[in-house]
Amino acid sequence: MTKVVSRIQDFLRLESAAGLILMAAALFAIAANNTILSHWYGALLSTPVAVQLGALEIAKPLLLWINDGLMAVFFFLVGLEIKREVLEGELSSFDKAVLPMLAAIGGMAGPAFIYVALNWADPETLRGWAIPAATDIAFALGILALLGTRVPVALKIFLLAIAIIDDLGAILIIALFYTDQLSLNALGLAAAGFAALILMNRLGVKRIAPFVLVGVFMWVCVLKSGVHATLAGVLTALAIPLAARAETGQSPLHKLEHGLHPWVAFLILPVFAFANAGVDLRGVSLEALAGPVPLGIALGLFVGKQLGVFGLTYGAVRLGLARLPSGISWLQIYGVACLTGVGFTMSLFIGGLAFDSAAQLDQVRLGVLMGSVASGMLGFTILRLACRAEEKISSSRPVSNPV
Repeated sequence: MTKVVSRIQDFLRLESAAGLILMAAALFAIAANNTILSHWYGALLSTPVAVQLGALEIAKPLLLWINDGLMAVFFFLVGLEIKREVLEGELSSFDKAVLPMLAAIGGMAGPAFIYVALNWADPETLRGWAIPAATDIAFALGILALLGTRVPVALKIFLLAIAIIDDLGAILIIALFYTDQLSLNALGLAAAGFAALILMNRLGVKRIAPFVLVGVFMWVCVLKSGVHATLAGVLTALAIPLAARAETGQSPLHKLEHGLHPWVAFLILPVFAFANAGVDLRGVSLEALAGPVPLGIALGLFVGKQLGVFGLTYGAVRLGLARLPSGISWLQIYGVACLTGVGFTMSLFIGGLAFDSAAQLDQVRLGVLMGSVASGMLGFTILRLACRAEEKISSSRPVSNPV
């Protein structure tokens, strides 16, 4: 049990530090695209990059290599986390999973409903309905870390469980709703690759290299199929063995998860943030801020998230479907519900799938920034007040003297 708690604490410390770096990368991107560096910023992201092997050629601008390639590694890590949590972690039993599961469902449905309500009349902008449905765990935990040890570990684990289920929902949404015209041949090859991964798992293959090689093959096939290539990362992760190798005593899944965390947290996500957060603020008017896309995203993140997460959590506990984690107050739950409105990375990612034009993407960035900043500030304020209230209650309790 001590080892499990230690792993969770190490993970939380890592993600908290990553949140601060993400903030710096986002601010640098905004500064770069609103100063004399804007031409350099745009030219860098549009730099053509091509990889060719015989007749197979993949040619994309640098921005798409980041979004399709580097983010596949991020989704691979997400897949590893989901598998571990479902098999041996906080989602391994119904009692543990029911509360964060219902909270996450509310946190996805609430923002989507608000966005759809504001964009119902326009089928083109309606395509962005899933943008405010995602939570950025690195940012949320980074804000939570500013409160230090006053935040109960159980509250951090609750937020982490919500975010993991939220990521699973985002993966399903991308697979079902954000695909181009499908190539059945490429999909067939990807399915064959996935079958090979499952077969290796069943045969007891514990070496990582064969899984990675087949995973890269799947990534190319999925990229060519019209389904978003990052889903290959998730499918590859689900086939990675959780059982430990006899000679090392270490699970391939745990080894990969531990090894990838620093690269994803301190390199891949900051690079993604720098490439996608550079909203052009020059000439932005109140009319632009109040447009249906930015307003739908901002209100979805700020209002829909907290109402959905807190509402379903409160309802589940009151109806006896779940129990509130020990030592956590309702004010702290509300603060966490506000923090789930920090959508940033995943919201920007889905926004890039939903829209193509530069004007629409700027509207997405505006909405994500407004909603995420407002949610982060309110969540931090609420949790700070909640921690102070808990400290006053604790200090007012009589201390029993030993006999």
